[in-house]
Amino acid sequence: MYSRILVPIDLDEPNSWGKAVRVGQAMAEAFDASLTLCTVVPDKVAAIEAQWSRLSYQALLDKASAKLALLADDLGANDLGTEVGMGNVTSGVLSVAEKIEADLIVLSSHRPKMKDWLIGANASRIVRHASCSVLVVRD
Repeated sequence: MYSRILVPIDLDEPNSWGKAVRVGQAMAEAFDASLTLCTVVPDKVAAIEAQWSRLSYQALLDKASAKLALLADDLGANDLGTEVGMGNVTSGVLSVAEKIEADLIVLSSHRPKMKDWLIGANASRIVRHASCSVLVVRD
């Protein structure tokens, strides 16, 4: 049913994606699908840390890619892919999903707070705009 599964994670919040990664791994195994972890380097981080310098920005992307590769190694799953997106979280995840032609996105979401109702959570935007199925995992 699914052949390419994407699990977006925030490298700075390990507690927020642990369950989603386990669910993604189980689904990939059940459907004999490929599993890709992705993270996004947000524009606001790039503006502050890299100050939009091409070399600094590339170093920021390389750092995120290296951290993601270490995580993939720690998880010990075979054929676990990694991708780093850019921009805001929603567009970054959706761009990676399109790039790898994902047919399922498995992501974590916290219980909504008042600010989420006013501003909108990343998970809800991904659900609304994804061209593939999305499974939202609650911790």
